[in-house]
Amino acid sequence: MDVKTHYKPNIKYNTKGLSDKKLKALYLAMLKPRLIEEKMLSLLRQGKISKWFSGIGQEAVSVGCASILTDDEWIFPMHRNLGVFTTRKVPLTRLFAQWQGKPDGFTSGRDRSFHFGTKEYKIWGMISHLGPQLSLAGGIALAHKLAGEKNISIAFSGEGGTSEGEFHEALNVAAVWNLPVIFAIENNGYGLSTPVSEQFKCEHLADKGIGYGIESHIVDGNNIVEVYTTLSKIAKRIRKKPAPVLIEFKTFRMRGHEEASGVKYVPKKLMDKWARLDPISNFENYLLDKSILSKEEVAEMRAIIKKEISDELKKSNKLPELKVDQKTETAEIYAPHISKSIPPPSNKSKSIRYIDAITEGLDIAMQAYPDTVLMGQDIAEYGGVFKITDGFVEKYGKKRVRNTPLCESAIIGIALGLSMKGVKSMVEMQFADFVTCGFNQIVNNLAKIHYRWGHPADVVLRMPCGGGMGAGPFHSQTNEAWFAHTPGLKIVYPSNPHDAKGLLLAAFSDPNPVMFFEHKGMYRSQTGNVSEGHYEIEIGKGKRVQDGDDVSIITYGMGVHWATEICTEHNIAADIIDLRSLQPLDYIIIDETVIKTNKVIILHEDSLFGGIGGEISAYISEHLFEHLDGPVIRVGSLDTPVPFNPQLEKIYMAKHRLLEAIEKLKNY
Repeated sequence: MDVKTHYKPNIKYNTKGLSDKKLKALYLAMLKPRLIEEKMLSLLRQGKISKWFSGIGQEAVSVGCASILTDDEWIFPMHRNLGVFTTRKVPLTRLFAQWQGKPDGFTSGRDRSFHFGTKEYKIWGMISHLGPQLSLAGGIALAHKLAGEKNISIAFSGEGGTSEGEFHEALNVAAVWNLPVIFAIENNGYGLSTPVSEQFKCEHLADKGIGYGIESHIVDGNNIVEVYTTLSKIAKRIRKKPAPVLIEFKTFRMRGHEEASGVKYVPKKLMDKWARLDPISNFENYLLDKSILSKEEVAEMRAIIKKEISDELKKSNKLPELKVDQKTETAEIYAPHISKSIPPPSNKSKSIRYIDAITEGLDIAMQAYPDTVLMGQDIAEYGGVFKITDGFVEKYGKKRVRNTPLCESAIIGIALGLSMKGVKSMVEMQFADFVTCGFNQIVNNLAKIHYRWGHPADVVLRMPCGGGMGAGPFHSQTNEAWFAHTPGLKIVYPSNPHDAKGLLLAAFSDPNPVMFFEHKGMYRSQTGNVSEGHYEIEIGKGKRVQDGDDVSIITYGMGVHWATEICTEHNIAADIIDLRSLQPLDYIIIDETVIKTNKVIILHEDSLFGGIGGEISAYISEHLFEHLDGPVIRVGSLDTPVPFNPQLEKIYMAKHRLLEAIEKLKNY
């Protein structure tokens, strides 16, 4: 039969300007992930791979987007974008090893399916929390822009992901900063089982671009030619004139959210409609009709791909299984870095305030790392609410000292994106209380990325914190315990100007994410001698600030000053330990002081329950019990929000109960 006489186009293709060679390449690029998926679904039923998220029917979007990028442009796929990986020529052996949880995959068995990234192929690994990848793409785009590179990035989202706050923040920042990034929404009709009618009210998701001042387009996501040509034009333009673009791809999910969920909730008429719009069969029929392809060529292509799949699977099956090694697992939480003290270049010092030490540390870091970018609310011309970066714009320019919209999560994501391009960054939380708005990025992206696929998160997060100033429950929290629980973060909390500067510079030299807590009450009240020039204090190394035998007080931050004040006032010979870092923790100095005094108080400003004191107490009980002459006593603030009234705040603060605890333990 003559195929031309029976060909009825369901999709219309405008192939003007595209060679037959390019059309064949696009067809082949879609066919490969489809055949891989069909094989994987077979293996899934045999129990040979884990959970699978199918992208069958959505290949045109993945392939079209990946095909318009240069080799050095990053792409941020989701879990239905196998076509991105195959178009980027990721070796099938490694893909199969990844899905089998083998060490020759991309995550050494630590993450599954498409939750991985690879710097080699410029693919960023998604996390299950939808939305964060959008601002990461913005960070890459910002790095391109700052370096004068004519490159773009592409980030995917599903229609469900557009309901997330992360979507709003990423698009808002990209618009304000004119970042060269394409936000690609795959509108495939459903979240897990929630239809679009229950997901958003606007007629088209592309309409959302209007609210951000972003150019937006609606594209037939099943038409590979329309996807490729539309994005090619957009990419060419925004490489020259950076600006974000929002694309809504109309497509459909032909299988369940994942294979176990099925599609019983999808009306049959809808399934039948979209089956007729299959991107591969329709394009194949078009190419056959135009004699660009022959049936023999199609059969040959299929045979070649199937053989490649079979051969690569055999290779993958022969790869060694994972050998479990606890030391390796814990060692790879952080990017390799040996923190060590670097002495000042001279013996010169000067007496300055805590706040001035922070400013001086930032200033030196900006000079030591010329690409470093500082970001935060009102930190540019205004100098920040505490004036720490006052004068920095005049010195370093607005490209490196950037005011940000009220988009904490997006800015943290931008910072992580910058790190992928080798650019250090610092993000200032205006108040540590506001970090909750960026919590997801911190604990699921920054903290986990090196463990997952080996990329460091070279980001410093400055956290102005602390009570005692009548600022109420939303500007007074000391929330370090939230992050101490999260592997992959480093937590620093200096108590004096000299340590503040040295630890801040150490945080900048460390390629891992550092949460840098600064007590607001110390900014202008604490003055001390600070060495001139660049010096660093080892992160994870505590210090003894007072020698004594009566009792040990293990503390940090403002607690150091409370302990010193009360012990001086009441003539108590306490061994006062300033931890300085909470993650990593200096267990050696803890051991030394416990063995020395045999009586221990752990003091922190944070609320008592769930505070870091509980962990230190547990450590001492487990490892140093025989050295104790009394119970380990924790002293923390009340388990309430921080009150506003000065009298209420006084009884809230841990300092209020410290003397009583000391006397109790001394007399035990």
